[in-house]
Amino acid sequence: MEASRWKQWTSRLGGNRKPNAELSVDDPELVVTAESFDDSVAASTTLADSVWREDEQSVLRHFLAVPADAVDKAVALAAQDHYQRVPVPPAASTGMEVEGELFALARVQLIDALHVSQERSRMAGLAQRHGGTVLAWQVLQPPR
Repeated sequence: MEASRWKQWTSRLGGNRKPNAELSVDDPELVVTAESFDDSVAASTTLADSVWREDEQSVLRHFLAVPADAVDKAVALAAQDHYQRVPVPPAASTGMEVEGELFALARVQLIDALHVSQERSRMAGLAQRHGGTVLAWQVLQPPR
């Protein structure tokens, strides 16, 4: 297969996407392109009503609250799935009623509604096992 045809095929399959290494979970330039603070709203609905760009890498960030003595265990368990603890932006915690310690976990990934739903479920299980709850999730991407 000639090189130009190969480029066409790989670009259709996502071959031109930025690798995960090009985004960082703590990049201050990233902006929120989708978010939900309502557990009853489907990820597909939230993403459809947002400015999220599906063909670009994203940082998926979750806000959890667990008892203070369980935070380190929860973070360590999430790290097995490449999540990192990141600071909670002041604006994100405004108006949240929190029992326990509020913290955020994030990782770089290419997302869609299915992946967001799977990760929401993963975070809900993690929080529940450590006596806490998930409060929200956000998708962050570079500004346009």
